[in-house]
Amino acid sequence: MSDTPENPGVGDADPGGGADSDGAAEAAAQAAVDEAVASISVEDLVLDLERVSSERDEYLDGLRRLQAEFENYRKAVAKREVDAKERANDKIVNELLPVLDACDGAVANGAADVEPIRNAIVENLTRQGLERLEPAGEVFDPALHEAVMHEASPDVEVPTVAEVLRVGYGWNGRVLRPAMVKTIG
Repeated sequence: MSDTPENPGVGDADPGGGADSDGAAEAAAQAAVDEAVASISVEDLVLDLERVSSERDEYLDGLRRLQAEFENYRKAVAKREVDAKERANDKIVNELLPVLDACDGAVANGAADVEPIRNAIVENLTRQGLERLEPAGEVFDPALHEAVMHEASPDVEVPTVAEVLRVGYGWNGRVLRPAMVKTIG
């Protein structure tokens, strides 16, 4: 009998796949990478860089637009919230105007006990933005005055408020109720 096995290489193989097969696979992979690197030119790399830069710029522009849209949305929501609060305040003050008219009427008819209450209401609301519109002697302005009577006069060229029949009110720069007036002119 000879010392060589009948199947050459069967007993000599490494249980992990063999050093020869690992080396061959690594060499083949390195050869593929070398071939891929050799086939890429500088022009191709520049074109790829430009394409990627362009995509990045598009994404950045989209992000900036989205941020601007969100900021505009946030401002619009805040404005709507402020407007809703103002409308709620307007409604409350509008509901108090008949109370003020009743107080004015009572004071005009000699009810002195009502005057301190009327003054307290008017003072508090004035601090919050209420304005009394009492335009006697002013030029008639249809945005601020409601003319219910008119008296012609050749002496007056421009229509002027001759008498205030009902006080008007403004709230934070807006007219809540125009003054009811008699004009002359």
